Amino acid sequence: MALDLAALHETRCNARQRLLASRTAAGYWEGELSSSALSTATAVFALSLWEREAASGGDAAPCRRLIQAGVQWLIRTQNADGGWGDTLRSISNISTTALCWAALAGVAGADAANEKAEAWLIRAAGSLRPEALARAITERYGRDRTFSVPILTMCALAGRLGKPADAWRLIPQLPFELAACPHQWFQWLKLPVVSYALPALIAMGQVRHRRLPSPNPAARGVRNLASAATLRVLQEIQPEGGGFLEATPLTSFVVMSMVGAGLARHPVVDEGIQFLIRSARPDGSWPIDTNLSTWVTTLSVNALAAGGALEEMLGADERRAIRDWLLGQQHRVEHPYTRAAPGGWAWTDLPGGVPDADDTPGALLALYHLNLIDAEVTAAAAAGVRWLLDLQNRDGGMPTFCRGWGALPFDRSGADLTAHVLHACSVWRPRLPPDLAARVQGMTTRALRYLATVQRADGAWTPLWFGNQFAPDDANPTYGTARVLLALADLPEEAAAQLRKGGQGWLLRAQNADGGWGGDQGVASTIEETALAVQALQAVGNCSEATAAIARGAAWLIAGTDCGLRVDASPIGFYFARLWYYEALYPSIFLAGALEQIGAAPHGG
Repeated sequence: MALDLAALHETRCNARQRLLASRTAAGYWEGELSSSALSTATAVFALSLWEREAASGGDAAPCRRLIQAGVQWLIRTQNADGGWGDTLRSISNISTTALCWAALAGVAGADAANEKAEAWLIRAAGSLRPEALARAITERYGRDRTFSVPILTMCALAGRLGKPADAWRLIPQLPFELAACPHQWFQWLKLPVVSYALPALIAMGQVRHRRLPSPNPAARGVRNLASAATLRVLQEIQPEGGGFLEATPLTSFVVMSMVGAGLARHPVVDEGIQFLIRSARPDGSWPIDTNLSTWVTTLSVNALAAGGALEEMLGADERRAIRDWLLGQQHRVEHPYTRAAPGGWAWTDLPGGVPDADDTPGALLALYHLNLIDAEVTAAAAAGVRWLLDLQNRDGGMPTFCRGWGALPFDRSGADLTAHVLHACSVWRPRLPPDLAARVQGMTTRALRYLATVQRADGAWTPLWFGNQFAPDDANPTYGTARVLLALADLPEEAAAQLRKGGQGWLLRAQNADGGWGGDQGVASTIEETALAVQALQAVGNCSEATAAIARGAAWLIAGTDCGLRVDASPIGFYFARLWYYEALYPSIFLAGALEQIGAAPHGG
């Protein structure tokens, strides 16, 4: 199939312009996260609980308006089957449906919504009996209690799990007392929640302990003694602005637990309430997080740079503004939350962000592509590379936040993270001091060995932070494989060549009959996944089969976006604990990256 070069050129120009026009007045990208039924339900309930327990007359009015608007938004957006998904484009799931049902408990005018939700929950859990609901929710997350305990806690506080004494017995006691230990111990303590959920561990452990203390006098005594110390830890790690990780659900869970524990007037609650008030949207909803500004800025720069023509699109002053903004987002001191060393980048420019191994390589690549490299940029890049090298796990892979926290799913090494780090470190290696460049080489050898270990027998890789709700196990091997291939494209190592061959083969077999790609073989095509697959194949393609697949994929993108004029986002993003989201900029970013990559080829537009 031959490419329609005129249509390709038109689509490429439109994709460029759409993405460039999406910048803020300051010159970087902020994006727009999807509204979330899960976030809205948790925020509405936290505000309602606080209003009843602690709000004064002046505080109550704005809260009441937000609560009422949030309730109406939930009722209005309930799926036809009676459940709720995490976004307006998500299928119903038991977690979000249970939380919405809890938020609507006893709400006037919500009878019909509650009846439909209860019918959905009966179909999903087999019964509305508290034991059946608790079992179904717990089974969704297995031994990771990061999200199952918060859901059950909110249901208990809402009276949805029966009498209080019976309800709290269904909720595992989180060992909040361990938060009083030195943070260096955390990776060895095998906590039942992931590293970023420490606030929930403390707050939810406290409410469970106060509502149903352990019958064991020793455990009860230890928790009583640790209560004040862990509350101090919670207050110390709460960021300026009040939002833990800038995340509405996590902040809401902390607030409702503190109120439920009799701590409604604690400073952590005050700051959390203000964050929730500020985070509400005019339509009555809340997003899953405030924004992903650093992440979408680096993705945008790197996508536009994929064809080597970034300087045609952004003048020196525009690139300098982005460069300076990115340099300002680098964390320069130890992070009080995860104790991350200086040198990394978070996903947002807001105070709730935490340095991680996806945003840091994204920032390093963007600084490189902006091509304004001076002593300051080189020093920042060296610090970022060093931060990543120190994060590498013993298995050779890269975790998200903390080295050594491998017991639970979202703390383990990830193929997509590892590949991203490889890509960033490889482009900066020639400009690094010799000792640091040597460390990069050692990291590369171990990382390639890790990627070989986790590559599936069919050649694909599964990512950590992206999924597809229609794919088996909610996985997204298209995203994972494309990301790894893009990172391996220019690596000279023989090991990288072998990995590329298997990954390329899987992508070619996963292409749908319509020319696009979904999250897995046989899953409906999306803009995001098709664009990533096309870009990856273009980056590594060296066979006629790949050339034909790229042409069919490009044709799907041209037709599916009306030559770049229409881009609809799909919920492919995993937020914490398998919460779905979509980002309005993702399809524009990935479309631009694919077309710039194609456009740089001899036949391109």
